[in-house]
Amino acid sequence: MTRYCLAVLVYLSLSLSNAQAVGFTFTDHTGKKLTLSDYKGKWVVINFWATWCPPCLKEIPDLVSLYESRKKDVMVIGVAMDYRNPKTVLKFVDSMSISYPIVFGDKKIASQIGPVSMLPTTYLFDPAGKPAAYKVGIISREDLEGFMRENPVVKPGGRSGGKTQRKDK
Repeated sequence: MTRYCLAVLVYLSLSLSNAQAVGFTFTDHTGKKLTLSDYKGKWVVINFWATWCPPCLKEIPDLVSLYESRKKDVMVIGVAMDYRNPKTVLKFVDSMSISYPIVFGDKKIASQIGPVSMLPTTYLFDPAGKPAAYKVGIISREDLEGFMRENPVVKPGGRSGGKTQRKDK
């Protein structure tokens, strides 16, 4: 099953290469500004979710685990959609021990990234800040780490400086 999910991520990455999202500016639930350029050098996972969405609830522990274990090279941002009361979202965040930043989302927030036709929807940006993949539906830590392994970003000439690019296969 992992190979199927990974194939879906890879396939969708091809269609995302034409995406218009080149960055975002969010404000998280603590008032901190978050921009894509803040995370240059890291994979950035943007996960659109809702408290009433069972598949969203199922994937959150994997996203927390990914974030906690790979803070040096992965950033996770949760965008709570379709909510009535921000306090309800924050109670849920506490109950699920979500440690990554949470943004209160709406159509305007989502439009900075791309289409969100259903929940959950997850977008992945590579360490150079380029759209890498997205998936509509549940995603796992294994799916994300597999995609990152299969699509490494290396620096030209193997040096520590310079622009990053996708490794040719």
